Amino acid sequence: MLKDNSVMRKLVASGEERVGKLVQQLMSNERFVAGIQSIISKALVAKGALDKSVKVALSAMSLPSLADLEKLQDKLDALEALVAELEAKVSQKSEK
Repeated sequence: MLKDNSVMRKLVASGEERVGKLVQQLMSNERFVAGIQSIISKALVAKGALDKSVKVALSAMSLPSLADLEKLQDKLDALEALVAELEAKVSQKSEK
């Protein structure tokens, strides 16, 4: 219903245009871009510290970390491939 209203369409178009101009101005401002980069950099450092703390906490509780589970999954995948190979060889031998 609002999409059919020409006044609403004009308002939305005007708003989109203004937001686009604002974003363009912000992205051309070196201080703004540097500030955003700094925030992202600090967030990544904080995430790294959090990840390390979680890993230490999980280890203290004798629980596996995500990396431990991924290593285990890799080992299981390799073992499954080996079993499949052995099954194929046994199947070939039994067919002869």
